[in-house]
Amino acid sequence: MRLWSINPSYLDTKGLVALWRESLLAKAVLQGKTVGYRNHPQLIRFKKSKDPLAMIDQYLYEILKESEKRGYNFDATKCKKTDSTEQIAVTQGQVNFEWEHLLQKLKKRDIEQYKRLIGKNPTVHSIFYVTKGEIEIWEKH
Repeated sequence: MRLWSINPSYLDTKGLVALWRESLLAKAVLQGKTVGYRNHPQLIRFKKSKDPLAMIDQYLYEILKESEKRGYNFDATKCKKTDSTEQIAVTQGQVNFEWEHLLQKLKKRDIEQYKRLIGKNPTVHSIFYVTKGEIEIWEKH
């Protein structure tokens, strides 16, 4: 499971579809609807928030918006826009790690997207804000 901190607009088709599916799984875990993945490290930051379900819904909502921009047909009933203004901290080291990880994936499966992104400074998903620091302790690398 990878719940990217970077903005979903950078993902290629395969990556965006995978993110949608993995985020829906994360929502099911947070709702207690599945026994698997309950202690997955990618969920730590959501679980630490004041309202984990609102945060994952807001996370999913931005993925949905990106899918609509691309003309995809993701099921909008699977998430809802929340009025939460809470944000989750993510370290600059984590953002850098994810950016390099994505670029390596794109270099293999979508060279045109890779070329568009190389040399850019990524923005993060709207539920996050960037702080100083190294790769997050929950990151498996």
